[in-house]
Order: sequence, then structure tokens, then C-alpha cells
Amino acid sequence: MKSMTGFGKSEIAEDGRKLRVEIKTVNHRFLDISIREPRFMVFLEDEVRKYIKQNVSRGRVDVFIYYSSEREDAKNVVIDMPLITAYMKAAEGISKQYGIENDLTVTSLMRLPDAVTYEDENSDEDALRKLLFTNLDAALCELKQAREKEGEQLKKDMLKRLDTILVYVNNIASKEDIVVYEYKMKLKERLQELLDGTEVDEQRLAQEVAFYADRCNITEELVRLRSHVKQFKAAAEEDTPQGRNMDFIVQELNREFNTIGSKTQDGDILKQVIAGKGEVEKIREQIQNIE
Repeated sequence: MKSMTGFGKSEIAEDGRKLRVEIKTVNHRFLDISIREPRFMVFLEDEVRKYIKQNVSRGRVDVFIYYSSEREDAKNVVIDMPLITAYMKAAEGISKQYGIENDLTVTSLMRLPDAVTYEDENSDEDALRKLLFTNLDAALCELKQAREKEGEQLKKDMLKRLDTILVYVNNIASKEDIVVYEYKMKLKERLQELLDGTEVDEQRLAQEVAFYADRCNITEELVRLRSHVKQFKAAAEEDTPQGRNMDFIVQELNREFNTIGSKTQDGDILKQVIAGKGEVEKIREQIQNIE
């Protein structure tokens, strides 16, 4: 089980090139990948995106790619010759019209706006690709370890809460038969008071108690609660992403507790229901960060 929160990075210097990859992930309902890289490496973005999808199935993924080079061919100077020509014609026109010496030089021309641009050289695409994916592998490996480590902590916490929920379920189950008996005794006492000493019709009383017992029966809910806890624990041991499955199970746990609460007026059972729902809510919050 993995958390959706993690961080991984890698930096490698090779053949005068230095490249660093940082990957940060946080919880998200779906897989959302954002990649920031130098402009000259945009041609690799689709490959990076596909590779990440093979390793991360859910979460917000921010990928940062940093590159620097000490190679002599690291920069490429691009001269905008049509723009230079336009600058020179404009300078000649000013010189003729106002009788001013045309003192344009190559240096001054290269300083004019947009006349010269500098681009990182990416002629060796294979070398860049190899360097990038070597870093990407290492960063993803570190990210995976971080997500697994936090996932284990979340898993321990949730399993502990599930055991607590089972305690509440067992407490409710132990009270189930007593509730019917207590209802019978209270109903009989009230009838005796109302009848003022007249003998109570035991058959009619038994029918009323049976009706009440059927209406407030929570055996199915208790069985389903135990089943949902078992399913959740099994999902926690899976290597595949289980976040959405766990979220569904938690909804069912909450539903069963709500049903029990609506079927009984017993104070002790209601206390157990409230406590159980509290643990379910804490688990639900944890699940939001599970892949």
C-alpha cells in the first residue's frame, strides 16, 4: 500500500552535461502530471509523461527537470539577419536625413533588441534522452520508497482503528439480546400500571415484543460490519492501488453504523455507534492520501 505523498530526486553529471530530476507527488482524485523542463527538451515530454504513468497510477505529480552544460557546444547563437538588415537600413536613413555619422558596428548591432538569441544546443538528442531517463529512474525509485514508507505508517494506523471498530461491534452485539429483554420488561411494567392490577395478556405481549425485536434487529448490520472490516484489511495487504476500493468500503461501514443507530434507542448502543463512526471518519481522512 502506497501513500500518494512523496518526493524523489536524482542528479547526474556526464560528459560535460549535468541534469537533475525532482518529482513531488501529493494526493489527487486522479492522475495529474505536470512537467517543467528546459524549452529545448520539450521533445521528450510525451515520453516522460508515458513513463511516469507506468510507475504512478494516482495523485498529483510535479516533475522538475534542470539542465546545465559546460560543453563548448552547449550554446547556439542565432542571428536574425532580416532584422539586422532592417536595423542597418534604418541607421542609413537616419544618417542621410540628419547628416549624422553612421557609427554602427557589429558589436552594436548584436546588442540591438532581438537581433541575437541564445539557445541551448540539443543536437545530441540520444545523449540527452539517456541522461534524462537514467535520472528519472533513480528519482522514481526514491519516490516509490518514500510513498511506500508513508503508506506503511498509514496502514498501521488504519488497521489499529479497524480493530477498535471491531471492539465496538462486539460491544453492540453483546447488547443486542439484552435490548429486547429490557424492552419486554419495561413494556410489561407499563401495561401493569395502566391495567391497575389486571393480568397482562402474555400472548399479546409476546406479539408486541416479537414485532419490536424484528424492527430493531441489527444482526445483518453487525455481520456486514465485520465483513467490511475483513475486506478492508485484505485490501491493505494488496500491492495494487486500493485507495478507491477502500473509500467505498469506508462508505459502507458508515452506512451500517447509521442503520444501527436508526434502529435502536438504547443509550449504550448509541454510544458505541457514535464511537465507531468517529473511527470510520478518521480512516476516511487517511484514505484520501492512499494511492
